[in-house]
Amino acid sequence: MTQQNSDNTKSGEVSSPSGKQETGSLFGKGTIVAIIGFAAVLIIFLLVSVTGSQSGISSMVPLQSCGEKVISYANQNLVQPGTSVSLQSLSENRGIYEIRGNYQSQNVTLYATKDCSMLFTNGLDMNSPGSASGIAQPTPTPPRPPVKTPRPSVDLYVMAFCPYGTQAESAMKPVVNLLGTKADIRLRYITTVSGSTVDSVQSLHGLPEAQEDLRQVCIQKYYPQKFWDYIESFNARCYPLSQNPASLDACWRNTTAGLGIDTAAIETCAAGSDGLGMLIVDETNADQNGATASPTLFINGVKYSGARTPEAYKQAICNTFDTAPPECGAVLAASQQTAAAGGCG
Repeated sequence: MTQQNSDNTKSGEVSSPSGKQETGSLFGKGTIVAIIGFAAVLIIFLLVSVTGSQSGISSMVPLQSCGEKVISYANQNLVQPGTSVSLQSLSENRGIYEIRGNYQSQNVTLYATKDCSMLFTNGLDMNSPGSASGIAQPTPTPPRPPVKTPRPSVDLYVMAFCPYGTQAESAMKPVVNLLGTKADIRLRYITTVSGSTVDSVQSLHGLPEAQEDLRQVCIQKYYPQKFWDYIESFNARCYPLSQNPASLDACWRNTTAGLGIDTAAIETCAAGSDGLGMLIVDETNADQNGATASPTLFINGVKYSGARTPEAYKQAICNTFDTAPPECGAVLAASQQTAAAGGCG
C-alpha cells in the first residue's frame, strides 16, 4: 500500500498534498514481495482501462460504493486484528479509482478498477526513480505508552450518523456503566462550524446529522446522568430512520420524553449559541488532536488504536489510572463483545 502525501479532511473530499513524508504499511513481508507482481498487473490494467473506458461504462460501480467496498474488504482481509482503515477521500485518477484512507495515523492509498472487481495495494510511478523505494518494509513506529492520571480523561470523537461511530458508542456504553464515576468519558463531535447558525454547521452526513450532533451535545451537558441511555436508545431506534426526517424527528422526541428529558429545553439549546458553542469547542479539540474520522478515541491525550470492544476499551482506560479502582477487575460479559472496524471521515 502506497503512503500518500495528503492532509486528512472532515468532508471526505480529496485533499491537497502536504509535502510530508509518510511511512506505514498494512501488510507483512509476504505481501510486500507480491507488490512487484501487483505493479505489473497495474500497468496492464492502466492500458486496458484507457482503451476500454468507453465500452465498459455500463459495468462501472459508483465511486462512493466502490470506496466503501474497498475499505470493508481491507478491514476484513488486509489489516492486523483489532485495527482498521478509515475512509478519507475518493477520486478517479488515470482511469482507476483511488481510495485514500488512514491506518494507525498514517495516510494510505488503495486502487480499484472501475467495476470494483480488482484491488491494487501499491502503485509505482515509473517517471519517479525514487518511487521504487516504497517496496522496502518501513520501520514501525512504537506506540506511545499510556499516560497515567488519578482520573483518566476519555474523549470519543464521533458523528451522530456514522455507523462505525454508533458501534463504538455501543461498545463504550458498558464501560461508562462500569467506570463512569471513576473516569471522565465524553463524546465529542466532528463538525466544521463556519457561522453563527445551525445551517452553518457542516457534518459529513448533512444537516440532519449536524442537528442531531447539536441535540446530543446539549443532552450531554444538561442531562449527563441520562445521556448514555439516550445514546443507546437513539442508536437502536432512531438512527435507522436517519434518511426519513419526519420519522427521525418523532423518534428522538419520543426518546427524550421517555427518559424524562425536557425536549423543549434541548431544542432551545440546539438551535442557539449554547449548542453551537459546544460544537465549536469539540471542533477545536478535534483539530488539535487530529481527530478527523469517526470514531477516534483518545485516553489522556493518547490516541487509542486497539480493538473496539467493551473489554478492550475498559482495559485501555484502566491502564491509565495511577491506581486502578476495583471495578477494573470486572470482565465485561462476552455477550457485550461487539467488535467494530472502519470509520467515517
